[in-house]
Amino acid sequence: MRPLDKAALVAVRDCLGLTSHETLLLVTDPPMRPLANALARAARPLAREVLVIEYPVRELNGQEPPDPVPGAMAAVDVVLAVTTRSITHTAARRAATAAGTRVATMPGITKDCLIRTMNADYPSIATRTERLTERLTAARTARVTSAAGTDITMPIDGIAAIASTGLILKRGQWGNLPSGEAYMRPDEGRSEGVIVVDGSLAGIGMLAEPVRIVVEKGQAVAVEGGEQAAVFREQLDKVGPQARNVAELGVGTNDRAILTGKILEDEKIMGTVHIAFGNNASMGGTVAIAFHVDGILLKPTLELDGEVILRDGQALFD
Repeated sequence: MRPLDKAALVAVRDCLGLTSHETLLLVTDPPMRPLANALARAARPLAREVLVIEYPVRELNGQEPPDPVPGAMAAVDVVLAVTTRSITHTAARRAATAAGTRVATMPGITKDCLIRTMNADYPSIATRTERLTERLTAARTARVTSAAGTDITMPIDGIAAIASTGLILKRGQWGNLPSGEAYMRPDEGRSEGVIVVDGSLAGIGMLAEPVRIVVEKGQAVAVEGGEQAAVFREQLDKVGPQARNVAELGVGTNDRAILTGKILEDEKIMGTVHIAFGNNASMGGTVAIAFHVDGILLKPTLELDGEVILRDGQALFD
């Protein structure tokens, strides 16, 4: 079996648990069609029906898919979204999972990423992720610092963290593939400090120079750096004030993930932290806009209520 076909089979058989009585809907767009086709080939011997819907590339991560895609997503057993832009944090995804659909999203995935990360030990990743999720949920305050200049404090008291384990096997479950992260929304309007993104930014890619973001009262009030910082600043301005909301604190738990400039994989790298701006509705927040952009912090230190969980990118929770 070719490596791509083997990876596709692991995704639909092991990570999604596709069975012979289920219907799978693959949602894709033209650049991602070859990988969607590979996943469809792997799924057809396993499922009752495999359907494919293709639509034009959306402009931004978090933008809604066009009609009739949302209705179709809510009408099947399993959805696999192999798209250029993420639909993870969309009303369409939320409605589908509320209807009981299992949803896996693979925004921007590449052939190399699919082959490499589908060979990860997902049961071990799941155990690690769930352990960290419990620690995040129990904490009142998170502080992230780094040698690059990050120093931000995020109140998280009473907020449930989410485990994205890569095993999407139960009715209504959802997450990325590949996966491996524990994440949550900080308390809106209360994060304070400075974030220096030195890995990558969703939709922009690997950074030639760091992007420095000043946060006051849970909002990005200044974005500084080079050309890529200017692009991010323009995105925030175009979408509006809610795009500046500090939406997510996440920690990667996948030991097979590497920095590629594709946020799907980058945010899963073991020992990294990612902080996102914009939509937090999928995590129980009030900001439901068509914008969600993650920034990757390399070699961070993460403290939960003063206890060090990561030190310079080395996990102390595993």
